[in-house]
Amino acid sequence: MHIDPVLSPLNALSPLDGRYATKADTLRATLSEAGFMAHRVEVEIAWLIGLSDAGLPELPAFTPGARAVLLSLVHNFSEADAARIKAIERTTNHDVKAVEYWLKERVADHAELAQAAEFIHFACTSEDINNTSHALMLGRARSQCIVPQLEAILARLRELAHQYAAQPLLSRTHGQAATPTTLGKEFANVAARLERALVAVRAVEPLAKMNGATGNYNAHLAAYPEINWPEFSAAVLRSLGLTQNPYSIQIEPHDWMAALFDAIARANTILLDLNRDIWGYVSLGFFKQRLKEGEVGSSTMPHKVNPIDFENSEGNLGLANAVLRHLSEKLPISRWQRDLTDSTVLRNLGVALGYCLVAYDSCLRGLDKLELNPTVIDADIDRCWEILAEPVQTVMRRYGLPHPYEQLKALTRGQGITEQALREFISNLDLPAEPRARLLAMTPRSYIGLAAQLAADI
Repeated sequence: MHIDPVLSPLNALSPLDGRYATKADTLRATLSEAGFMAHRVEVEIAWLIGLSDAGLPELPAFTPGARAVLLSLVHNFSEADAARIKAIERTTNHDVKAVEYWLKERVADHAELAQAAEFIHFACTSEDINNTSHALMLGRARSQCIVPQLEAILARLRELAHQYAAQPLLSRTHGQAATPTTLGKEFANVAARLERALVAVRAVEPLAKMNGATGNYNAHLAAYPEINWPEFSAAVLRSLGLTQNPYSIQIEPHDWMAALFDAIARANTILLDLNRDIWGYVSLGFFKQRLKEGEVGSSTMPHKVNPIDFENSEGNLGLANAVLRHLSEKLPISRWQRDLTDSTVLRNLGVALGYCLVAYDSCLRGLDKLELNPTVIDADIDRCWEILAEPVQTVMRRYGLPHPYEQLKALTRGQGITEQALREFISNLDLPAEPRARLLAMTPRSYIGLAAQLAADI
């Protein structure tokens, strides 16, 4: 077979660039190779402008026109610019140096900026540029892509919680019939968990460092000992919306990244749990799925409407978490000042978050297809009168009747029980009239506690 070497969705090795390419598109400007280059350019220029404002005798403050030229390199950065940097890298065999040389190329014809060219990347180590770029990239990917999708799922879960707040549902613990709840309360449970997880995802503060080759401003002080370089570095980082980590080796230690990846993985695990539960409810027939014209559920069984969205979401959440957890475990570990294992691993940020977006999209599509099948869900709970053994024995305990648990166990354990048999048992109990009447009026559907209220309140 001949495969065209030009990348296309059909010959891509990763489904994120093939089958699922459109679902990960929003990440490309931020986490692709070109996106990484664009962020490096942004950081280099922020540092250069900061230097020009520092009052250095050899670097006068840039004129408004020169600043505009520099900022245009950030705002107008294109794929062609990235390609030129890549071409330079083929000679330098160093990606950050290639960015520096590209910047010098771009300012060579501007007299004021050309005179300042040697202050591009001044006193910086490559990791000053890279770690700051990664902080910007991850912060933006989180706020622009990950959080909005999680918020959309959370909003849909709240809607379903309210819509089905009063719909009785036979619970299952260990796969066995258990105390009833409502379908809305089940959605509310997940919404509450996801809301807490989102708080953790939003709370992680991106950190960055611009303090030189081993984190001590050595070269900075050698050139300008009179400048307070920690304060200067912190100010440049603040101008980018970042917080300085004042203590680092050659690399920023990535602990904040690990915290972010762990927080996203926790949210993903909650959604994975949701996918599996809804898959089970679809299997039981509690939900139907809205059909789409032309879709096929099986190549041989035309009746099938598979819960493929929840299966797709589950599988991609697993892939996302596998990468996120490797990032979380690996990145905070560095041999002495620095090794390159973090560099190659960090190139997979788009992989981890891309699989997240594929999974979130599938989960949302699945939730939007669900249609309640009230006949099946009601019939499931209506045939389980044995679940009322719990309230009966609890009331018996209140009024001091002998061996309530044991009596109900003998009546119900391991066997179905009819409405008539349970009512006869209740009628023969030595209870005051009011609690006896309350128990006799109870049905499996009415025994839902505060579930409907809790679902409505989410």
